Amino acid sequence: MPSRPTRASVKRFVRRQAMRAAYRTDLYRPLDPNLAVYGAYWNRGVACNPAAIHAKALELAPDIRGLWVVSSRYRDGMPDGVPYVIEGSRPYWRAMATATYLVNNSSFPGGFTKRPGQRYLQTHHGTPLKTMGLDQRAYPALARKADFAKILAHVGQWDFSLSANPHTTEVWDRVYPGPYERLDLGYPRNDVYFTATAEDIAKIRAGLGIAEGQTALLYAPTHRDYREGFLPDLDPERLARELGPEYVLLVRAHYFYGRSAGAAGTVDGRVLDVTAHPRVEELCLAADALITDYSSLTFDYACLDRPVVVHAPDWAAYRGARGTYFDLLSGRPGDTPGPVTTTSDELVEAFRTGEWRSPASAALRTAFRERFCPYDDGHAAERVVRRFFGLPHSGLPYFGTPH
Repeated sequence: MPSRPTRASVKRFVRRQAMRAAYRTDLYRPLDPNLAVYGAYWNRGVACNPAAIHAKALELAPDIRGLWVVSSRYRDGMPDGVPYVIEGSRPYWRAMATATYLVNNSSFPGGFTKRPGQRYLQTHHGTPLKTMGLDQRAYPALARKADFAKILAHVGQWDFSLSANPHTTEVWDRVYPGPYERLDLGYPRNDVYFTATAEDIAKIRAGLGIAEGQTALLYAPTHRDYREGFLPDLDPERLARELGPEYVLLVRAHYFYGRSAGAAGTVDGRVLDVTAHPRVEELCLAADALITDYSSLTFDYACLDRPVVVHAPDWAAYRGARGTYFDLLSGRPGDTPGPVTTTSDELVEAFRTGEWRSPASAALRTAFRERFCPYDDGHAAERVVRRFFGLPHSGLPYFGTPH
């Protein structure tokens, strides 16, 4: 026998219905030509490509007011002075009904009716190694959790789709079919890798507690569809002990796992849990090398031309469960960004022997960067803002079809 609805559930239902009714009324209001609504990572706050676009828009188009969508769970992390609305609230629905510009790296909550005259920029949030969109239909563990009709309906709202490289453009075209315009302009979030000064980097390192002269290694693995919780494939404390006091290990869990990696912070303070750090770009700038597996951070970090070590003990399981577009472990130039390790002992040896920064590793990194970072030059945000908000061209190079 079905359970009776509780008073709280009835109140939530009535509230949602009232919000939707008010929203339908707001759809008859005129669009605000100076309002842009931003969202990132399913309402987690100011981050990624939308954050870089927002910052550049404030500079180049100060008449455009930026408003962020954030979940109530993350409102405390919003920077001071940044306007925002709480997802599902009355101000949220009013903004979604009347904003001329919409920018997101994932999707806006609750479903909305895109009006004629609204412009929606989908920035995405990485270069695809793992299968995405419609390609996930071939993997039952993913397909049973996905609503492909909903995905296609969302794609149908996009006016622009941003890409960081030709590989990404080819994948987006296939897995997110739609009438949108491709923007082959680079990822705005990567601009900082070209514009940060030595003083900027020194300040970030000092703020993280990295001593002068220490080699900082950023360990940032991605999540696994076939695992629950953050279960790293290496022991950070053991690695710190094996490498010695000249190394410090920054551990960052994927955002799906919350705000902590559970790193104990022992080994003389040389294992630092940086999961809660608000900007992953700052962590990349602070790090002398990246240890990762299948994270899209690998493609962004390549902009820095710093060593990358791929630590991938579970490649076969990951590829079988999720599917990938190329063999990251093949060792072929353009596919592999640096040394590959599959055991903790191999990882330690890669650093002890200097393989992590050898000429052979540098050659792999160069080929990888040429393939995946051709549009990133420190000016992506400006190109995107000028195109999306209809500002005059500035003479910056456009990599895709000129407009």
